[in-house]
Amino acid sequence: MVAKRYLIVNADDFGLSSGVNRAIIKAHEQGIVTSTSMMVRGPAATEAALYSGEHPDISLGLHIDLGEWAYRDEAWVPLYEVVPIEDTTAVAGEVQDQLSTFRRLVGKNPTHIDSHQHVHLRESVRPVVIEVARTLGVPLRHCSSEVRYCGDFYGQTAEGLPYPHGVSFDGLIEILAELPPGVTELGCHPGEGDDLSTLETMYRSERLQEVQVLCDPRIRATLSAMEVELCSFSGTRSVK
Repeated sequence: MVAKRYLIVNADDFGLSSGVNRAIIKAHEQGIVTSTSMMVRGPAATEAALYSGEHPDISLGLHIDLGEWAYRDEAWVPLYEVVPIEDTTAVAGEVQDQLSTFRRLVGKNPTHIDSHQHVHLRESVRPVVIEVARTLGVPLRHCSSEVRYCGDFYGQTAEGLPYPHGVSFDGLIEILAELPPGVTELGCHPGEGDDLSTLETMYRSERLQEVQVLCDPRIRATLSAMEVELCSFSGTRSVK
């Protein structure tokens, strides 16, 4: 008997802008997005929280935002930093502040935790965020014993160069075909409009292509044919 395959499609950056919010909502209502992670520092976080309150069917996690870095001249340089990333005390305070803001906006705890550009995997940040996830009893990206993370649906290389195949229809089909048994979280970054600047994020034009692919009805048909079941973070509570 073949083990069942389940897929959580999680949209990062909810609250980053109104355009990102619109795209995530569209990809949820018309596409395959089942979950999203909110940036509470984003200018559109309040409207994101309002939507979440009216649509409890979409899981809402905390997308910890400590900064963003871009690859330029063969080096990673900060576009912005919220706190000094190597200062564990400052990081711990900021994470707690963002969790408190999430609770104030949403009225409950996040269903899962991840971070912008996976910053929680850095040595100075990881222990802080692991402890928060354990205390809440929620999955932490890359650290959950029950949910495997897949970040292959992305329109740039590791150095920030364009990689259109990564967010193409064919590219997503290839990812789905390789899903292992169990629960997989597929990260995505939908967005539309032109309300993101180069000072906020290095990932902009690719977001619209993501929306188009995530909402393509052939994707849902393919999932059905592959017997891959869409799900959310409800019930996936284990952190290593």
